Amino acid sequence: MPAARFPLARAGAEPGRRRVLAALLGAPVLAAGCSEDQTAAVETGPVELSVFWYGGAKRAELTERVLRLYTDRNPRVSFRITWQGADGYYARLATQAAGGNVPDLIQLDDSMLTEYARREIVLDLSGYVADHRLDLRTLPPGLVRYGQVDGRTVGVAAGQTAAALVYDRTLLRRLRLPEPETGMSWAEYVAWARRVTRVGEGRVAGTMDASGDTRAFWLWLRGQGGELYRGRQLGFGADALTEWFELWRRARSGRATPSAALVEQADGGEPVRQLVVTGATAASFVWSHQLPELQRLTRAELGLAAMPGPPEAQWHRASMYWAAFRGTRHPALVADVINFLTGNGEAGTVLGHERGLSPSLAVRSYVAGSITDAAQRRAAALGTALADRLGPAPSPPPPGHPRVRALLLAAAESIRNGAAGPRTATSRFMAQADAALAG
Repeated sequence: MPAARFPLARAGAEPGRRRVLAALLGAPVLAAGCSEDQTAAVETGPVELSVFWYGGAKRAELTERVLRLYTDRNPRVSFRITWQGADGYYARLATQAAGGNVPDLIQLDDSMLTEYARREIVLDLSGYVADHRLDLRTLPPGLVRYGQVDGRTVGVAAGQTAAALVYDRTLLRRLRLPEPETGMSWAEYVAWARRVTRVGEGRVAGTMDASGDTRAFWLWLRGQGGELYRGRQLGFGADALTEWFELWRRARSGRATPSAALVEQADGGEPVRQLVVTGATAASFVWSHQLPELQRLTRAELGLAAMPGPPEAQWHRASMYWAAFRGTRHPALVADVINFLTGNGEAGTVLGHERGLSPSLAVRSYVAGSITDAAQRRAAALGTALADRLGPAPSPPPPGHPRVRALLLAAAESIRNGAAGPRTATSRFMAQADAALAG
């Protein structure tokens, strides 16, 4: 019997004992079409699974609590835990992959999922999904699709997030200005930001400069019927990118954004450098699940809205995934742990929205009343408001996406500091990005 699936009758419904014992004792996989990789090795004693993720201390505390819950229900299974901040995480994981000693269970984001799948570092989970030992039936179909590469399920969303605007409600009330709203166009948003700068007499800028932000550019493209990628190639032409850069050049000339130096300090995405947190801007661009962490960094009340453009440009997006190492000696057991992390009621209650909304709609409903943190509730409210308006999910980005992301940022910075004009920067980007995707 699957672990705490729809409907969720009670918190902490434990993983199916028969399934866990099968994983421990090496029972053969029953689903037709499963590969040899999806049979568990014979176990005669306790099993220790290694787990590795990135994030802060709060994420570590909550994740460790949930893994202890799993052990409470399955005393023969324990976990060897490693975690660290995002900086250096993938470098460390690459070193482990080169040595063939990747942890059994790892956390990935969409920038790396396709690469790890095509390099056969992560396990194809499709067989477990097919017979519902890894039960994804209560996940939005688009969120399931966003964990698939070449038709194979290689990652399961650890949470769902949305590209969002975070803004300083306290400041806007003091300036007697309206809050930005979900559904406003990019032109309307830039005009709003110019007004904030003007009313604030230049002491604070209206918005962070998003010209080098890949997620913002991707949504801007989708709002016009385009895409960031078409397979393993760029999905847009030079004219589209030049138009995007021109939008932000006009925003800068209208003083909607702060100085280039301030923008570059925040371009790395670290929460403590977010310009809303530091007081340099009234609004900035974040993932919705980051709101609680940002709120802890400021005394101002922060609000949240979807990123400008039509909500249909967004999709059911995984904040990050749980994936299994292809070389794990315990594939069925790792799949069951993923099942517990993403679909158990008590696990969802403990995790809250640390990685975003629970991927399971049933778990979201179950834990809704237990979320007391105001920022988490605001993030959840945005997710609910967008739920029925999201567009189709694209495939996860192709290998080379991290390089493309860095190239877009470099092109934007070259324009901001006057080293290149929009057309020159665009031409250079297109050539370098094509090369990165072809490599």
